Amino acid sequence: MGQHRTILQIVGYQNSGKTTLAEKLISYACNKGLRVGSIKHHGHGGIPASNLTKDSTRHAQAGAVVSAVEGDGVVQLQLAKNTCALNELIHLYEQALLVNFIIVEGYKSESYQKVVLLKEPEDVKLLTLSNIVAAIYWPTFPQALCEKIPHFALQDEAAYLSFLVTKEGC
Repeated sequence: MGQHRTILQIVGYQNSGKTTLAEKLISYACNKGLRVGSIKHHGHGGIPASNLTKDSTRHAQAGAVVSAVEGDGVVQLQLAKNTCALNELIHLYEQALLVNFIIVEGYKSESYQKVVLLKEPEDVKLLTLSNIVAAIYWPTFPQALCEKIPHFALQDEAAYLSFLVTKEGC
């Protein structure tokens, strides 16, 4: 994949396997030598639960635009803005964290390259989203509905991981 950056969105409905796929892609890409960053959309409304320490949360509540806590080599970062668009987060990852593969979980309406998880027949409406590079379908989804794009059975893990991480431009 060279020095260029790749952004791949994982989209699907609740309980379709987005987080599991993100974990597998992250592991696979890291094993291929890529610097991977991930961004997860909290699509259920409200502020996501914070795993930050009490003090760093207090810093944010006091008005800090960004606060962080480090322990044992792990840094947790909290960015406080009225809105934080996906493109701003991607810019932060690219410029400050120097990642070359970004996995985005969610943000269905954004226009980055997407892999779509299809679980139920009614999920076919996801195939109208922009920039779909592949579909991964569950046994409960009729395969024939996604034949116009590269598609993989959920259990075909080796094939879709290789395709998604080594695909030129993806």
